[in-house]
Formats: sequence, structure tokens, C-alpha cells
Amino acid sequence: MTEGGLSEGRLDRMHDTLARYCERGEVPGIVMLLKRRGETYVDAIGETSITGGKPVTGDAIFRISSMTKPVTAVATLMLLEECKLRLDAPVDGWLPELANRRVLKSLRGPIDDTVPAERPTTVRDLLAFRMGFGLLFGGPGEYPILDAVRERELLGMGPPEPASPLSPDEWIRRLGELPLMHQPGERWMYNMGSYVLGVLIARASGKPLDVFFRERIFEPLGMKDTGFHVPEEKRSRFTACYARRPGSNELSLVDDPSSGAWSHPPVFPDAGAGLVSTAGDFLAFAQMLLDFGRCGTGRLLSRPSVEAMTTDQLTPGQKKASPFFPGCWDDGGYGFGVSVVTHRGGPTATPGQYGWDGGYGSSWRSDPREQMVGIILTTRLFSSPQLPDVCTDFWSSAYAAIDD
Repeated sequence: MTEGGLSEGRLDRMHDTLARYCERGEVPGIVMLLKRRGETYVDAIGETSITGGKPVTGDAIFRISSMTKPVTAVATLMLLEECKLRLDAPVDGWLPELANRRVLKSLRGPIDDTVPAERPTTVRDLLAFRMGFGLLFGGPGEYPILDAVRERELLGMGPPEPASPLSPDEWIRRLGELPLMHQPGERWMYNMGSYVLGVLIARASGKPLDVFFRERIFEPLGMKDTGFHVPEEKRSRFTACYARRPGSNELSLVDDPSSGAWSHPPVFPDAGAGLVSTAGDFLAFAQMLLDFGRCGTGRLLSRPSVEAMTTDQLTPGQKKASPFFPGCWDDGGYGFGVSVVTHRGGPTATPGQYGWDGGYGSSWRSDPREQMVGIILTTRLFSSPQLPDVCTDFWSSAYAAIDD
């Protein structure tokens, strides 16, 4: 047993379990990290690429995609504490493009068949993904609102697109041309709230989003390898990303580290899914939250702000109206940028646990009761909204390693 209450033998078993994914060629590279009560365990397995890649190291850089969302939530809460934003105030003052909203009468109806919004969109709506607009799955012609989204090339309704030519101002203008899918506050809809928050943070702070993140969050926490692109001098540590070919066990390249979408600064810094990071960098962010906003340079957030962020913000009615995938609300809900476990649903679901996953192959949880942070970063794209087996096995192994 280590000083942090983790069984060394079971950590070895976790390594063997995860290593088999690399040996079978299912996941080329993995970095996993556990920190419990001051003891940190880091393990790097596999290679950065399946074609001439180097061995993965603990400081390898990965696309953390939707694990960007809690960073965006923290930035928003910082501006709330500075009274530059107000939680339940309309966002119209900073985002006039979103004023006087209209709402579709029916999701499958024409986009000009609308009613007035019953109230304005608030900062709380954006943080808790209750703005009335978000991810919707459907093919061409199935939902006219989706066709309109595609025509406008709007980010936020699919995978990250760092190479998009849209500026934040142009993106929000195009979004403002469309009606909402549902009334504000009616239900939880994934993703779009974080993208809007990115524009709001930049306008309210008077700084580009990437600058605000760097100066106010990354530098104070020592997150030197986290950002919206990977500079050339760091690309030797940047992993490739793969997806399984349909109907095959073979992998196809999604993004190349040397010349792919994250090789240059984006025109639109994606506050929903655009960041790259390392396990060590993200641990610094997660530890700050576990310490209720405190960090080595002082304090980023107040304890009440962290508590609000990590508390379920959804009502039973909102959850019932918001199917995402089967069982997604069985054990908890959603706070500000994070999922929250509200009751014990199994050995890896501890009440009070919070975190989020990234569709490009990452997963993070912080557990205040166990004083534990877990992070797994992989080079394999998720194939559905549910966690892939490699991440599920990591969490099962991580909690099995608790020994006290």
C-alpha cells in the first residue's frame, strides 16, 4: 500500500489491464494518472502514433476536447465573482445577437414557424446547458433547424473544428439568426452553452479567450502545456488521434500531430472542446477544484463558487425532458461544466464525485470523499456518448486500487 492509500499490487493489475488495449492495437497510446491523499501515480503505455511513433511519456500532449468545458465554467465563475457578469441576468447586454429570441414550435417544423421566447437566456442557462439550443442528431432533411446549422457552418454541433474560418463575432452573429430549439430553462442540451460562453468571456473580460485562459488560469496553475494549439517545439510530445473504421477493427487517423488541426492557433478558440493538455497539467486544474479554488499562487475561485459548480443544477423535470443516452441521469446530474454524482450507483459512483469526459479519448473524475483525482488520456476517439471499455476499465481499476 502506498502512503496515499492505493494498493501497489492493484495498480500493477490496472497497468496490465490497460496495457492489453495497446497490445491488441485497439488504443495506440494511454496516459493514466491517480492522485489520492498526496500520493500520485502516473503510467504511460503504448506509442504516440501507429506509424513510427515514439513511446508515450507521462508528459504527452492529448486533445482533451470536452474536458475544455469545466475550464470554461471556471473562467465564467471568475468573472461572476468580479461582478462583470451576473448569474441570473440576461446575456443580451454582452451578446446582443442573442436578444429577443424566438423558439421553434416543433423541432421538425420550418425554422420560421416560431413563438417568442418566454424569457431571455441567462449566464446560468449557458453554464448548465439549459439555453434551449444544443446537440441534435439527424440526417439531412430530418430537422430543418439542423440543415440551417449546417448551411451556416456553425461550430458546436459536432466534433471540434480548430481550422474553422469563423471569428467569434461572426459565429455568434450566425447563431443569432436561428431560433432556439426549446424554451430557455426547459431542458438540458449538450455542448452549445460552452461555445456561447467562450464569446461571452472574451467580451466581458476585454481579452481574447485564449489570452484570458492563459493569464488567469493556466499560468497561475503552472499548466504550461495547455492551450488551443501545440507549438512546433512541443509536437514531439503531441499524440496522434485515431478512430475505428466502420465495420472493422482497424484504426484510421483523425488528426496528425505535426500538421493537423491543432498545429496552428485557431481563429475561433473553442470553449467547448478545443483544448490540448497533459495529465499533469489537468491534475493541477482538478486539484485546484478539489481544494475549493485554492492553488499555489493564492486562490482562483471562492469555495462557494466551486461548490455551486460541482452541485447538480438540474431539476427532475429537466432531466426527464432531456434524454442523452440510456441511464445518463441514473446516478446524478449536471453542474456548471461537469457531471455530478448524487447517489451511490456502483463502486465507481461516489456521491459528490464530479468530472467530465472528452470524445477524443479522455476522462476525468474528482472524488472529494476519497480525496482522489483520476485522469485517463488516450489516442482513440469515442464511438458513442457512453464511455468506451478502456475508460470504464480504468475507473473500475482505479477504485479497486483504494486500500484503507
